[in-house]
Amino acid sequence: MRRLLPILLLAALPAWAQKGDLQPLPAVPPPPPGMEAFDENLEPQVTIVKRETETREEFRSKGKLYMVKVTPAVGPAYYLIDNHGDGQFVQADITHPVTKPPMWIIRSW
Repeated sequence: MRRLLPILLLAALPAWAQKGDLQPLPAVPPPPPGMEAFDENLEPQVTIVKRETETREEFRSKGKLYMVKVTPAVGPAYYLIDNHGDGQFVQADITHPVTKPPMWIIRSW
């Protein structure tokens, strides 16, 4: 009987605690920590220019052009990227990045 009494008290504790003032939950839960609200200025602006020979997708961030995807009518697509922000675009292969294995000299004589 003495062992049964603490068990009954523990079982009745949640029901007793719920009798206090309850407040409704907010309609929209707050975002998780570290998640900022959507900012349209951070999203890239994409402009698509279609021509007979090619389709160009121009990617801009804060009004500055930083990447162009060129899809020719015949052949694979390629990317032109402004690496330094100086307006000089170089062709880069984003789909298959170049992997350079480490090349150490183990022994020489």
